[in-house]
Amino acid sequence: MLSNLDILIVVFYLLILFALAQWVSREDSGYRKNAQDYFLAGKALPWWAIGASLIAANISAEQIIGMSGSGYAMGLAIASYEWMAAITLILVGKFLLPVFLQRGIFTMPQFLEQRYDHNVRMVMAFFWLGVYIFVNLTSILWLGALALNTVAGVDIVLGMVLLGGFAVGYSYYGGLKAVAFTDIVQVVLLVLGGLMIAWIILDKVSAGTGVWQGLQLLTERAPEKFDMILSQGNPHYMSLPGVSVLIGGMWIMNISYWGFNQYIIQRALAAKNIREAQKGIVFAAFLKLLMPIIVVLPGIAMFVLSPTLETPDQAYPHAMMLLPSGIKGLVFAALLAAIVSSLASMTNSISTIFTLDIYPSFSRRPEQESNHVGVGRMVTLLAMLMAMICAKPLLGNFDQAFQYIQEFTGFFTPGIVVIFLLGMFWKKTTSSAALVAALGSALLSLGLKLGWPELAFIDRVGVVFLLCVMLAVGMSLAAGTDDRPGAVDLADISFQTSSGFNLSAALVTIILAALYATWW
Repeated sequence: MLSNLDILIVVFYLLILFALAQWVSREDSGYRKNAQDYFLAGKALPWWAIGASLIAANISAEQIIGMSGSGYAMGLAIASYEWMAAITLILVGKFLLPVFLQRGIFTMPQFLEQRYDHNVRMVMAFFWLGVYIFVNLTSILWLGALALNTVAGVDIVLGMVLLGGFAVGYSYYGGLKAVAFTDIVQVVLLVLGGLMIAWIILDKVSAGTGVWQGLQLLTERAPEKFDMILSQGNPHYMSLPGVSVLIGGMWIMNISYWGFNQYIIQRALAAKNIREAQKGIVFAAFLKLLMPIIVVLPGIAMFVLSPTLETPDQAYPHAMMLLPSGIKGLVFAALLAAIVSSLASMTNSISTIFTLDIYPSFSRRPEQESNHVGVGRMVTLLAMLMAMICAKPLLGNFDQAFQYIQEFTGFFTPGIVVIFLLGMFWKKTTSSAALVAALGSALLSLGLKLGWPELAFIDRVGVVFLLCVMLAVGMSLAAGTDDRPGAVDLADISFQTSSGFNLSAALVTIILAALYATWW
């Protein structure tokens, strides 16, 4: 349990965070926030806020607790989600972000209407709302409350109420601006706290003889946990199917998440300009290289220290219990930082999509931006309440929540990537083809899961992606060979990047190659 010193540290952090959020959210006397202020931080975010906010939104309870649990169960191989995300971010900054910023969009569904039609926008807007509320938001709440219960003895339902209430409270007035600028503090605390717990746990593995000795002992006592590429005989092969992780469906998962996910890309859309957005993307890519040390290594260490945990997702909370007083409070504050930041980011994106994509189609006053801000705040509260009610029934029976989330979203991501990539880079794609690809993704995924159960889900994602591409291309060509009215004119978009961006991309690639060569 937490000592008085730990509790004092946590309370001090929460007070500082809340005060900082209110300070950055303030406006001049008499000024009323408009939709751009609330949902895109006035399109004035600097690169360091963008990069930090991307990571703070991404690294949440599902990442820290869920990936530590997967590290406990399957080892370093789960780090592919983090390390491959680094190179994916570079690709997003180079090829996708210029298209979005040149089109001046606020939301992903808005781009789909510009490119296709209103029906595609509405279908995908409702889809994303459902996934964000009933999959992402519920998982963050549930795993965060589980950590509160394990470390501080807080009842899980009460923990969800406290976490959700605080996240809504500190971001309610300022919107994305409050979230993004406080994420600087969140990420600093997250990285420092994560590195601290990794250092201390490794030292405990070595019985106080040092971190490097602890890492060496881990590789000796659990060598199977340090295979980046799993063999077919590995019991977790179905989750991470060997070398196809590097060349198959995980690329689709990552491109969908980092390139076409409102929850993530909203920060880059709020940049001052394209160069600032790309610098933020690069900053986030380097931070992603650190994440396995923070979220996977403690799980592997706990497998050596406590190999009989009831469920893998208990690994990180139990690791925290081994920390000394004071340090435990700091690390717990870092975990809370990740949870509340992700909760605030998720609810802000939910309110953005509802208010800007769905609400105008039903409102008699869609043009009043001040009304948009009020609607967005109300949706924030309702989304959090719905997630609190649904969290336990949806997630209470899963022992590796991270893997559940990946497989569930894998049903839909192939179609999402198809409709965006073809919409951006092939002028002949029709709106009907886009809708069929989106629907076909779910149906084909379900069919393959039932009819070919031995196919690993990441490989299934890759297969469904190829099938959806063929389906969309075939339908589009059958409708005619003319360019579509909303097609993106790539001649108007510059994909040229700065020398700093190019150097950073090369460095990230070299580091990744070295990591995989070392742990292959």
